[in-house]
Amino acid sequence: VQLVESGGGLVQAGGSLRLSCLASRSIFIINAMGWYRQAPGKQRELVATITSGGNTNYADSVKGRFTISGDNAKNTVNLQMNSLKPEDTAVYYCNAFFGNTLYWGQGTQVTVSS
Repeated sequence: VQLVESGGGLVQAGGSLRLSCLASRSIFIINAMGWYRQAPGKQRELVATITSGGNTNYADSVKGRFTISGDNAKNTVNLQMNSLKPEDTAVYYCNAFFGNTLYWGQGTQVTVSS
């Protein structure tokens, strides 16, 4: 499974961004997909996940601000990020769990200025 992220950029605090992850396979058959992020000097951390059945899970730090969703027709998983904070600044990675293997995208930079 190949994953390509897009939608990152620079935004002011309080603003919004929408990240997209395009998968090379139908996301309908992928067990689960998710977004993780890694800030400079920190470990990669979970942001949000979604299963093929549509169940979602969020890190406490983004609950109520971020929404993960899947678009089966476009083989895309999106992450809508609202009310962004400077501490959301990181490289955001998409991943997919399929066939007992975890796949990762190359990442997209999100920078939130104060």
